[in-house]
Amino acid sequence: MTAVTGTDTAAASAAAATTTMPFAKALNAGMRAAMTADDHVLLMGEDIGKLGGVFRVTEGLQAEFGDRRVLDSPLAESGLVGTAIGLAMAGFRPVVEIQFDGFVFPAFDQITTQLAKLTNRLEGAISMPVVIRIPYGGHIGAVEHHQESPEAYFAHTAGLRVVSPSTPNDAYWMIQDAITSPDPVIFLEPKAKYWMKGEVDTTERALPLHASRIVRRGTDVTLVGHGAMVTTLLQAAALAESEGTSCEVIDLRSISPIDYGPILDSVRRTGRMVYAQEAPGFASVGSEVAATVMERAFFALESPVLRVSGFDVPFPPAKLEGVYLPDPDRILEAVDRALAY
Repeated sequence: MTAVTGTDTAAASAAAATTTMPFAKALNAGMRAAMTADDHVLLMGEDIGKLGGVFRVTEGLQAEFGDRRVLDSPLAESGLVGTAIGLAMAGFRPVVEIQFDGFVFPAFDQITTQLAKLTNRLEGAISMPVVIRIPYGGHIGAVEHHQESPEAYFAHTAGLRVVSPSTPNDAYWMIQDAITSPDPVIFLEPKAKYWMKGEVDTTERALPLHASRIVRRGTDVTLVGHGAMVTTLLQAAALAESEGTSCEVIDLRSISPIDYGPILDSVRRTGRMVYAQEAPGFASVGSEVAATVMERAFFALESPVLRVSGFDVPFPPAKLEGVYLPDPDRILEAVDRALAY
């Protein structure tokens, strides 16, 4: 008989705690864990109950927790967020699903003038533990109002935290961290990632909610992005390596606040940076990151910080999506320009 050592037992436990699941299932599991841990957590949104949401992110949760904790709402986003604000005042932790990114704007007033400001307005007497989940971005060939990137609106609004996971493991942990936050969190879910599978460690979180992360090491150019664009950056980095250029890739993860430490450390080593995003370039997250890096790491730069983005036009019909969205070729063109200085 072969003896089982402590090392073997630890390895078996780690393997049992790590599982492979799609991004959407990881979000589902994360919300289930949060609801199990705290019976003040409840979910609200259009078709999230019996249907399980358009993307099936909440599938099975109403059957498990009941229709008093997983509530199907009317088609009324402003009323939905307003109700969540009242529930937060009463001690609950509501998690609101906005069905698609373009549907958030009827609730924009409630989010930016009430939810974001109430804690400050009342001098900290109350907190606003509300999570607004928003599927966002392109890559799915959808119609108008179903493929937008509104992150800059919310990042600009003081009082809101804004995050966007790009892996199933981050989805699992970041949704739980967002739910336990005392402040309102805009939780942006890249629709293109919902079906992507990855390993999820259900016992130990890798990073705090607002930490950025280096996902690929490199020496020549720093590539930074968030959400679905992280995958595109990794594709560009792989292509660049085949041509002899070493790119470091950083996943922003948190859009507000931004963890600049890993970004600045990387830029000070590489001397060059490219930021890529799906949203239009004007007055965007990429604009803010580029300006801050040039302020705080100016003397380390060998070239200007360059940006690759969607164009400054409304998101186009599905057939033109491939022209609008940044791809590896557009990112590599920016890398070449950075290296040419």
